[in-house]
Amino acid sequence: MTNQTPKTCPTCGTRLSENATRCLVCGRTFSTSTKKEEVTPVQNPKLPELKISLPAAIGLIVLVLGLGAALIFVILQTTGRVTTPTVTPTSSSTPTLTLTPTMTLEPTLGPTETPVPPQEYVVRDGDLCSSIALMYGVSIQSIANLNNLPPDCGTLYVGTRLLIPWPTSTPTPLPTATLSAAEATQQACGTLSYQVTESDTLSSISANYNISIETIKNWNSLSSDIIWPGMFLNLPLCERMPTQGPTPTATLLPPYQAASLLLPADGAVFTDVNATIVLQWSSVGTLFPTEAYAVTIEDVTAGDKRIVQYTTDTKFTVPTSMRPLDNTFHIYRWTVVAVRQSGTTDDGQPEYTVHGTVSTARVFGWSGTGGATTPTP
Repeated sequence: MTNQTPKTCPTCGTRLSENATRCLVCGRTFSTSTKKEEVTPVQNPKLPELKISLPAAIGLIVLVLGLGAALIFVILQTTGRVTTPTVTPTSSSTPTLTLTPTMTLEPTLGPTETPVPPQEYVVRDGDLCSSIALMYGVSIQSIANLNNLPPDCGTLYVGTRLLIPWPTSTPTPLPTATLSAAEATQQACGTLSYQVTESDTLSSISANYNISIETIKNWNSLSSDIIWPGMFLNLPLCERMPTQGPTPTATLLPPYQAASLLLPADGAVFTDVNATIVLQWSSVGTLFPTEAYAVTIEDVTAGDKRIVQYTTDTKFTVPTSMRPLDNTFHIYRWTVVAVRQSGTTDDGQPEYTVHGTVSTARVFGWSGTGGATTPTP
């Protein structure tokens, strides 16, 4: 048996059992625990402590910064200050992308040049690079480039094989400017620069150099006969007068300079067999009655067709005997040189010797196939 301690009601003093929860006399209720309640002392309030690790702290800081940046971005976007999203598509617009297809137009121009291999030509006796270029209708530079030659083709040897490009559409060369008679004469005339001394007069200079006073005044634009020491005069040697007296051959003039060929232009082409071709050149000076110009014309294509004609004029018409009558394209080469009569033949024709420098040769083409008439120069 267990010992039970009786419980006394504090109100009415009635003894009750240890497990009684209510007094049967006065009706007071009791708590189930009979032990004395321990009174805990009142302590001061204390804030809660939060302990986290270093990686967690760094992650929390990054998270806070990201949320702050996102919040600022949203605020700026709503106020209209954020323009970067609209700049990106405009800066990456496609003008440069649409221009790239146009660059493919340049290669399409290539097939228009020469799709076929060049022609081959064997150099013959008397051939020049200019005559070959004229024959095939191409430029001298194109032949030189294709055969790795100097710009003027250098020296051509008989039997050499040249590659000739196919002709391209090139504008017809314009004729060179025609000089007036006075300009051509002045350009071809040799002059001497003379400085006047104290004892000189215009008449003494005229007598010493056998040039008329009027000629000296005209060449130096003098309005009077007054000259002064130290003055420079241009004396035209080509205007010297013939020596008077019974022995005019005692003081012969030196050989003349080369004439400048004017027309037709070097490399000109005539397509009408009936065309009138006039050759023109500059004067080398005043010719004596026994002097003339020797004009040499050679048909380079024919090889053995060559004439030499004499004239005192500065132009000469190509005779009909030189016309190409075999319906082929011919190349002609011509030169001019001053000559002096050295005697006469048995039939009374004058004989001439060269008395000057031969001009630089020029060439022109003449076709006997008909076509448009080339205007006379």
